Amino acid sequence: MTFSTIMVYVDVEAFDNSSLGVAVDLAEKFDAKLIGISAASLAWTYYAEGLPRELLEQLNADVAKRLADTEQRFRCAVTKRVRRLEWRSAITAPESYVPHQSRAADLVVVGRNRDGLIRSPLDVGDLVMRAGRPILVVPPTVDKVALKSAVVAWKDTREARRAVNDALPLLKKMKDVIVVEMIDDESDRGAAHARLTDVIAWFGTHGISALSRVFRFAESRDPMERLWEYGADFIVAGAYGHTQTREWVFGGFTRDLLRRCPHCALLSH
Repeated sequence: MTFSTIMVYVDVEAFDNSSLGVAVDLAEKFDAKLIGISAASLAWTYYAEGLPRELLEQLNADVAKRLADTEQRFRCAVTKRVRRLEWRSAITAPESYVPHQSRAADLVVVGRNRDGLIRSPLDVGDLVMRAGRPILVVPPTVDKVALKSAVVAWKDTREARRAVNDALPLLKKMKDVIVVEMIDDESDRGAAHARLTDVIAWFGTHGISALSRVFRFAESRDPMERLWEYGADFIVAGAYGHTQTREWVFGGFTRDLLRRCPHCALLSH
């Protein structure tokens, strides 16, 4: 099991190339095809109908130029490092374009959310829930995946089961894998250990030697900080959320992973 095709979203307003660096690094490690993708449209398209045609044409030409520059930046970063590559882009809203295009990839790499004047920043939470592919979220301080130690944030749900299956190619390359379950009450400890025993055994069938840990959630402690006590530089987790008036409302832990996780996080829904 491997990643044969990796897709990376390249922002037209690039303040950093962290996600691109990680994607290139992974494409090298897996000898994978790398697809660069970007999309952008005017942030105020809603008002475009009242603008003169000449102005609209000029504005669209400006967006097209930004996308062409983004493609050039992608190709410069990839040259001599990845054997197989492809570029895809469109003048349209990225939140609709990228989830559909993710059908072409095994893994989608994307950086953190941020705001901009051009509608290029992709809503990562929306992508996680809509893509049907594992999403690797990269913080701005990381430009490669160390592949040393991973923590699996386990919860006995379909999302977590999907996430560990999606992450197998990466977990097989890790030196250490720790499966962690957080419990609310001490009376749940025995059942949690039983669940993790099954997960560890399942990893074993895929050639992964993993350890398990159970800790009780305490309101005075940050669950994410507890995870980093295990020395991990990579996290795997299911993404939990639901739609509400066209926006995704996430659980606390998923929200933290999307907004402030200090390391790369592979999320699946």
